[in-house]
Amino acid sequence: MPRFYCDLPLAVGRLIELPVETARHAIGALRLREGEPVTLFNGDGVEYHGTLAQQGKSAAVRLTERAEPKRESNLHITLVQGLSSGERMDLTLQKSVELGVAAIQPVFMRRSIVKLSGDKAERRLQHWRGVVVAACEQCGRNRIPPVGEIQEFMSWLRQQQNQADAMQSYLLDPEAETGLRDLPAPNGRILLLAGPEGGFDPIERGAAVAAGCQRVRLGPRILRTETAALAAIAAMQAVWGDF
Repeated sequence: MPRFYCDLPLAVGRLIELPVETARHAIGALRLREGEPVTLFNGDGVEYHGTLAQQGKSAAVRLTERAEPKRESNLHITLVQGLSSGERMDLTLQKSVELGVAAIQPVFMRRSIVKLSGDKAERRLQHWRGVVVAACEQCGRNRIPPVGEIQEFMSWLRQQQNQADAMQSYLLDPEAETGLRDLPAPNGRILLLAGPEGGFDPIERGAAVAAGCQRVRLGPRILRTETAALAAIAAMQAVWGDF
């Protein structure tokens, strides 16, 4: 059944007019017709089933059923991702949402190739949030993982010091001695730190370790930035989560 995110109050019995872009996609790209089943969600954890009620240049959905399926992971993983270029960052965000990550914090690091500021940074951030919404539409999640404002890594790290005791923090490092399978099961929320294309600068790595982050390797091979975070999330889900 096609799923669409709709940033409106939803309730059984309501006729919800779809946003213009959503209607265009439903009718033009998916070729949905009146009476066909559709699911809407607004990010509050609930989804609503209904039928397409009208067509033309606009479209609406008559909501007939409320459902609250459990699709959120028992692991609360916040991915702290060093900015990577173009499609790599998009891929990381899209697939991390499919794998169940709870939140995403993009950070600018010393070795980040991408330089973003001002309007360009805001446009990219809105694009990433759109990628996350589309991933939720595809994978069935009814909560939208927030994507935080882009921050400089060292500045972000200083802000986390008061929360260090409440979270397990892991830094992906191919030179670490500890593997993921060597870690005990977490008893709280998880911060997963992944570097950009060039990895962590030694100063950044040292500061993160001093702040309580544990260095963790993912096997003997060096992984690309878009592979490392996704492999780690999948492994955590397999060992501790809902895989």
